[in-house]
Amino acid sequence: MDATGQRCGIVAMAHCQACAKRRDGRTRQGSLAEDRYAEPSNSIDPGRILFSTVDFSMRYTVLASDYDGTMAHHDRVAQGTVEALVRLRETGRKLILVTGRQLEDLQRVFPRLDAFDRAVVENGAVLYTPATGDIRTLVDPPPPELFRALQHKGVSPLAAGRVIVATWTPNETKVLEAIKEIGLELQVTFNKGAVMVLPTGVNKGTGLQAALDDLGMSPHNCVAIGDAENDHAFLTVSECAVAVSNALPALKEHADIVTSGAHGDGVTELIGRLIESDLADVDLGHHELMIGTAGDGSDVRLPAYCRGVMVAGPSGSGKSTIATTILERLAAAGYQFCLLDPEGDYEECEPAIVLRGSAIDMMVEQALDVLAKPSNHAVINVVDLAMHDRPLFFERLLPRLQELRARCGRPHWIIVDEVHQFLPAGWARTEITLPPKTYGLLMITAYPDRVASSVLSLADMAIVLGPNPSTTLGPFGRSAGESPPLKDVPVDLPPGEALEWRVGSPSTLRFTVAPPRSERKRHRKKYAEGEIVDYHSFYFRGPEGKMNLRVHNLSLFVQVAEGIDAETWMFHLRQRDYSRWFREVIKDEGLAAEAALVEEDDRLPPGESRVRICLAVTNRYTAPA
Repeated sequence: MDATGQRCGIVAMAHCQACAKRRDGRTRQGSLAEDRYAEPSNSIDPGRILFSTVDFSMRYTVLASDYDGTMAHHDRVAQGTVEALVRLRETGRKLILVTGRQLEDLQRVFPRLDAFDRAVVENGAVLYTPATGDIRTLVDPPPPELFRALQHKGVSPLAAGRVIVATWTPNETKVLEAIKEIGLELQVTFNKGAVMVLPTGVNKGTGLQAALDDLGMSPHNCVAIGDAENDHAFLTVSECAVAVSNALPALKEHADIVTSGAHGDGVTELIGRLIESDLADVDLGHHELMIGTAGDGSDVRLPAYCRGVMVAGPSGSGKSTIATTILERLAAAGYQFCLLDPEGDYEECEPAIVLRGSAIDMMVEQALDVLAKPSNHAVINVVDLAMHDRPLFFERLLPRLQELRARCGRPHWIIVDEVHQFLPAGWARTEITLPPKTYGLLMITAYPDRVASSVLSLADMAIVLGPNPSTTLGPFGRSAGESPPLKDVPVDLPPGEALEWRVGSPSTLRFTVAPPRSERKRHRKKYAEGEIVDYHSFYFRGPEGKMNLRVHNLSLFVQVAEGIDAETWMFHLRQRDYSRWFREVIKDEGLAAEAALVEEDDRLPPGESRVRICLAVTNRYTAPA
């Protein structure tokens, strides 16, 4: 752009914005070369993280900020704002600049891009890495004939970058005409009078997502701040949307926070709150996960971010159903989870990547490899791991997950099924294993009294199912140091219902569990070949208890059944033990029903009943596919 602002040529759109500022009477003093900007004395090492200041329970690990009108005022960023950016980097957080400007123009007016880990420029079309100088074009640019057509139509000012083509109102009519005449699939975006042409679907939101992916970060750990129309897109991508006080009213209306300060003062204000409290006081109820329906028809929601939740109830009470519902809701919302699966119940949990093995260190490394990508979820099947090694496995895994959380804020949830196997009441190293602060810990158990009390104390919510919910709530309440309100707790909860209690609440909430969107398939391999825990195994004891043959999977059940004596076989048949085990432990109603028909037929000889039940098991679980 020349000194008069009459022609922009192939330069940054920010120059066009400067032209408009002149038109508005807000003239700048001096040339671009004379722009002054106070830098702090210390430069930033992009790889430096002061871990002494890192909070392992930190939720927000990324700040994304617009430039013009947000961080900068009349092209200038105040010294106090840059110093605030430095302080935020030293907490281990990442910084992303998101702007409509072209890179070269941005570098002229803002020489401290090294304060940022990534810069999204040209309204989401180009990604720049200050530490390496790498420039990546995220989409193909419009064909050159568009720029020539706009010149022919007399569009001025006119700017073209690596991707973006830009001008100023009222040229939008000529721009749309040119796009239509050439037959291009392009979109026109407006920003305070600026008219920007980009490939369809490209905006600051897609650019921010690309930057987050590049850094291995999740949008659920990102706070974004802006002031104008084109900032809607990247504020919507982030978990927490912030508008500076000088922002457009429409942006303020949809923001989670509106700062009291304008421009850079608002950014500095936000940074102060991030460092001081990680925005713990900000209500983000719109991110909660619907898990059921209360009696009055209202939704029952699980906070997307809380300390811990215990799901407890006897075997067969529906714990796996609500756990599957929660997993589906987390995955659908993009919250990353890592699930410890001690019995192979989640081998077909989609879209998670399932890991299985018995080598502790190898499984830990494999889990971290999976979780390195924010969109991945991990299910760690430890069915092959000896029972006494499971607490040790958790002791090795949890610190590594906490380190990942310190850097990236994820996995957002750590889910431990049968938590009493990993953190039992008698485990001497529980206090060492558990961090002083944690969040997003979902613990599932049929035996809360077998879980270390220090573990239960990490939860601030209990969800109980099945008969005698007051008995289930007892250990949790004692660990939390508060007495649950048991006065109105029902004697039993029918299938499909649950009771929620939040620590400190004077009442409980009874609700109907939202069914999983897709019923979880029966995990045949686990029951056919895995090892069911001892207290869920089948025991052939005989009429006088002379035997104690443990059967820990269905393949072994068939083998033992074929060789057991007739008296022992018939003893369990007449007690309906086979159908009960298939129903309550294997949780296969179809198999249980087949076995019940055999058990109820008194005319069948022992050999025939044995053949029929073993054949039913083989057909369902151990026959070739």
